[in-house]
Amino acid sequence: MNLHDLSPVPGSRRKPKRLGMGLGSGKGKTAGKGHKGQKARAGHSVSLNFEGGQMPISRRIPKRGFSNFRHATTYQTVNVKELDERFETGATVSVGELYAARLIASAAKPVKVLGDGDLGKAITVKAEAFSASAREKIVSAGGKAEVI
Repeated sequence: MNLHDLSPVPGSRRKPKRLGMGLGSGKGKTAGKGHKGQKARAGHSVSLNFEGGQMPISRRIPKRGFSNFRHATTYQTVNVKELDERFETGATVSVGELYAARLIASAAKPVKVLGDGDLGKAITVKAEAFSASAREKIVSAGGKAEVI
């Protein structure tokens, strides 16, 4: 096969609609834009929250109350199967080792170990949090799950 043999799949390439090409074309006269109005004008662009001049809903609703977003703890997650793949039997795995193995993005943020997969090695894992299934799998493999 050579470059000159390549062609698009039949039906995948369509000719562009030819707007304003007479009344018989189906898109003649107003070219599918209706009569007058803001959207019929050249250069039309309106922001997503524009409501025709009425006060947008995003500005009408009250903006008070408490949000826990700024105060919530967000954990970096590591699964048990990743620990099984990356570390040897008897290893002590802490945040530094996880960061060195590129399993987490930052050594400064807290880490939570989750229980997806199987663990067949006795590993000591030190992290800020563990899911119940992850703790169970680590302990049943003969390792330790230590909360920092």
